[in-house]
Amino acid sequence: MRIAIMVNPDAGLGGRLGFKGSDGRAKEARAAGASDRAGPRMSQCLEVMKCTGIEFLALDGRMGGDWIEGDYSSLGNTPDETSASSTKDFISQLPEIDLLLYAGGDGTTRDIVEALDGKELPMVGVPAGVKMHSGCFATTPKAAAEVVCAFVSGELLTGRTEVLDLDEDIYRSGEWKVRMYGEAFTPSSPKWMQGTKEQVERESEIETIEAMSSHIGDLVDDNSDLMMIWGSGGTLKQMGNFLEYDLTLLGIDILHQGEIYSDLNEKQLLHQIEAHEGKKILLLSPMGGQGFLIGRGNLQLSPEVLRKIGLDNILGIATPAKLLGLNQLRIDSGDAELDNQFRERRFIKMLQGYRTTRVVRVADD
Repeated sequence: MRIAIMVNPDAGLGGRLGFKGSDGRAKEARAAGASDRAGPRMSQCLEVMKCTGIEFLALDGRMGGDWIEGDYSSLGNTPDETSASSTKDFISQLPEIDLLLYAGGDGTTRDIVEALDGKELPMVGVPAGVKMHSGCFATTPKAAAEVVCAFVSGELLTGRTEVLDLDEDIYRSGEWKVRMYGEAFTPSSPKWMQGTKEQVERESEIETIEAMSSHIGDLVDDNSDLMMIWGSGGTLKQMGNFLEYDLTLLGIDILHQGEIYSDLNEKQLLHQIEAHEGKKILLLSPMGGQGFLIGRGNLQLSPEVLRKIGLDNILGIATPAKLLGLNQLRIDSGDAELDNQFRERRFIKMLQGYRTTRVVRVADD
């Protein structure tokens, strides 16, 4: 089976810097000290891929060969500077293949689908962007390897899935507008593929969100030195509104002793957290439909940041309606050891009302 490998070397660069996406900002991110994310995650995928009978095809350099240990058929060289057109050019010039394995984010997926122009090519995405709403991504690099091997052995059929993305200019200004840009063909595997993001908002949930807000407000009132770290997302933003906190919708904020530190990147988070010796709580709301608590839209929460906060100090936030469709939580911190620590704990506590919690299982894949 012939599998083309493609890496968008610019994908995910801005995540830990607090960028809301990396489209058009690769140079800025690298100048600020960002390191490659997509390539190493492709390497992680290939390292655990144990199936045989595969011929890999890739460009030499950062878009492919740099991340492949072993033999592959060269399709040319990576351009000196990469952009969306580099992805489109690669796809449009592909020979006949059976599957595309790529590392990137939703923007990369859009470029691939546009270049395919209706061609029904099965594709599996290794999640490497800041945001990933499309259904063609595996849940983790290891899961992508499992999907590829199952597809190669004939265990999986292909199906259509939505290609979704945010307008990054609107996204960076604090608005969340997901659009469908097309459809892609991908191996059907509910266990290993993440599915598309579900937006869960109901008028009847307002009272529940207000009750959860009161619970968090009581925690802050009861401990004047408590550092409350607010994750991203609409539920937490609404809770902040009830408490009259001016929180960002898409960033990571810190509330401490009445001061709000807004939209912090990884370095800023570490500075604030390391300077505080008292109690810390990290509030996180899972991505509806996909169940990701860490690793989607909150890359500022790097493994180092999470370790400084402490796994015992993480509190999930979700309304009962959201929890109905959520039987497990997914963790993709980018650090295998840390992910395993979450799995070994087996459960994460979730706040679902005023002084009302339940535990939700951590996915073991």
